[in-house]
Amino acid sequence: MIATAPAAPAASPDAARPDGTVTLRGVTKAFGEFTAVRELDLDVASGEFLSMLGPSGSGKTTVLRMIAGFEDVTRGSIHLSGVDVTRTPPHARPVNTVFQDYALFPHLTIADNVGYGLRVRGEGKSARAARVHTALEQVRLDHVADRLPHQLSGGQRQRIALARALILRPQVLLLDEPLGALDKQLREQMQIELKQIQREVGITFIFVTHDQEEALTLSDRVAVFNGGRIEQIGTARDVYERPQTEFVARFLGLSNLIGGDLAESLTGDRRTMSVRPERMRLTGADAPAATGEVSLAGTVSEVVYTGPATRYLVSTEAGIDLIAERPNSRHSAEDDLGRGHRVRAVWSPDHAARLP
Repeated sequence: MIATAPAAPAASPDAARPDGTVTLRGVTKAFGEFTAVRELDLDVASGEFLSMLGPSGSGKTTVLRMIAGFEDVTRGSIHLSGVDVTRTPPHARPVNTVFQDYALFPHLTIADNVGYGLRVRGEGKSARAARVHTALEQVRLDHVADRLPHQLSGGQRQRIALARALILRPQVLLLDEPLGALDKQLREQMQIELKQIQREVGITFIFVTHDQEEALTLSDRVAVFNGGRIEQIGTARDVYERPQTEFVARFLGLSNLIGGDLAESLTGDRRTMSVRPERMRLTGADAPAATGEVSLAGTVSEVVYTGPATRYLVSTEAGIDLIAERPNSRHSAEDDLGRGHRVRAVWSPDHAARLP
């Protein structure tokens, strides 16, 4: 379903020009004795695609609902385009929300579904028709205007839900796991289309997901949530290649974490290092590591073929298990290492992120 809002009330002359920025300061949300969000500060730039990523119960959806006005703020403030909306009701905020359940009206044509919010606002028929046509063109579905929702695929219905939200020209579009109900192939296709649409319309998107790959694919920046706080925020490359906490390293894909005495013996630094499996290569057990490289000897204990890559679990002589990944485009089946093979896991210190 989609929550739509009428045009925002006119701002005072002294108010900031509407620009789609979102600012949260010290935002806390408590449900009785349980605190879902804790002293959260967040700045979202105008036109940015920000993904809020985290496991269930991490607080990301609660933050989205507070920005939309569906949840009250216990403490702190929320500003949209420079205007304090902390106590502003949902219908008066310049935002729209798209949910996983797109809930189109089954008895209305696609054009009537998309134009429904404009009709409620009292916009004239001819002006409404022109804007509906433009909105459908934006999601590349202008050819289905006369159809009914049940005649469309799941991906098409989700794009219609998006058009119905965009037609109201919000300063900020909030998306609460809108692709979660789609199958994997369709979801991946929609990820590309959603990013293209966001670039074309140029408005701020705040996207909630628990899918790491989805967040990395779509976002200008990713905010990783855990326990009601943001553990790390940055570009997709930053949070993946340079995790700042063990939680981020583990939650965003696979990671080999090596710390304490073992890390010190290998590199002279006791801080935990995070090495992604694709950064770790396997050589023969007797092959020397290149100058400056780090390595551990061990035995292949499991092999997993994933299609694009083959993943190897290596039980090392140091007593820890490591995961290495080899892209299948770079080696043939004859090069595969089987269980029981003696190997050496090798990586460059430059590819190891140190956790503070």
